[in-house]
Amino acid sequence: MRIDRPRGTRDFLPDEMGERRSIESVFRGVVERWGYGEVKTPTFENLDLFTIKSGEGISDEIYTFMDKGERQMALRPELTAPVMRLYVESFQVSAKPCKLFYFDNCFRYERPQKGRFREFWQFGVELIGSSQPEADAEVITLAVEMLSSVGVKGELHIGDLSIIRSIIEELSPAQQSRIMRLVDKKDDAGLEYYLGEINAPSALCEKLFSLISLSGRDTLKEALKITGDLPEFDRFRRTLELLDALDVEYTVDLGIARGLDYYTGMVFEIYSNQLMNRRFKDQLKHANSVGSDFVLILGKNELESGKIAFKNMESGEQELLTIDEAIERVQ
Repeated sequence: MRIDRPRGTRDFLPDEMGERRSIESVFRGVVERWGYGEVKTPTFENLDLFTIKSGEGISDEIYTFMDKGERQMALRPELTAPVMRLYVESFQVSAKPCKLFYFDNCFRYERPQKGRFREFWQFGVELIGSSQPEADAEVITLAVEMLSSVGVKGELHIGDLSIIRSIIEELSPAQQSRIMRLVDKKDDAGLEYYLGEINAPSALCEKLFSLISLSGRDTLKEALKITGDLPEFDRFRRTLELLDALDVEYTVDLGIARGLDYYTGMVFEIYSNQLMNRRFKDQLKHANSVGSDFVLILGKNELESGKIAFKNMESGEQELLTIDEAIERVQ
């Protein structure tokens, strides 16, 4: 009997592990120069650690189990909550700010897709004990330097969740959590459906969709027209001014969100085409690793024939089909 690896997971061969360890070493060197110390937390935690802020609904998205002592446990879906639990237990009386870093695997029970796996790795830092814009600017600048240190160039997008939350504060905490998860997933259709399902006021819906669509040079000016002047704008402006002084290039993007409730203020993402620019062989390997049943291949030969190559990932068979024939196969 053949037993395959679980769907949404990956194996790493010696060459790949060599590359991973090399990059990890460079990252460690950068964060240590910035004064961050490494910590490590358990692979599993009490389920309450993740649900107490985000609600029981988050349980559907993480791996949970009951141990032999009938305690509800969870494989960690991310590392910020465990590190904050560690901080409360071990560092609360230490000097501030407290600067920690970590690198470990995490687990989420979600549909595997491009760039998303059920087991994945996070390298992160936590700067704890400072509410100043300088702290936000430091973490952003550090992230940019980390990627630059391994030759990765990307486009930095910065948002602020407190601005989005100001629009939906009249809703219940559970409704706010669901909305933030939908915004995080860029699921506009799902968001529209859910807002209708809870009978959200039309003015709220209009403001929310207008706000999360804002990106670019005039974003703050347009956001002010939607929300009015909020105290949250002052800190956000100060963070941007610090980044300008540090010559960090960025785009303000209020469509960035997070599905976990402890994210409340500044958020950022860095997009790079370099990370997903795979060779054809690697693309097939990726499709196999996320459990794809079929792969559609379109190249010069296919364009000339007016057909597409249809590859069955289980059997390995490949054939040329028309678009209608391919649709029929996958239905």
